[in-house]
Amino acid sequence: MANIKSAKKRIKVIAKKTALNKARKSQVKTAIRRFEEALVAGNKEEAISKFRFAEKKIYQVAAKGSIHKNAAARKVSKLAKKLNAIEA
Repeated sequence: MANIKSAKKRIKVIAKKTALNKARKSQVKTAIRRFEEALVAGNKEEAISKFRFAEKKIYQVAAKGSIHKNAAARKVSKLAKKLNAIEA
């Protein structure tokens, strides 16, 4: 455990940031899972709406810095590829 006051504060701040990042990443994973479930069900309209929501959520999380912007782009690209495969 830290002895210095500022170090103790940093530990608290890091704990808060870690919890926020964890929650945001969980939201992204949930959005992706729901999109993939809609794909498996074969519901095209629902899959498109779930894709849009997942895309929005991924880019929001990237804007906050919880994930890197290139990682966000890669995730969205992967989802778009799956969506386009079902449309073709």
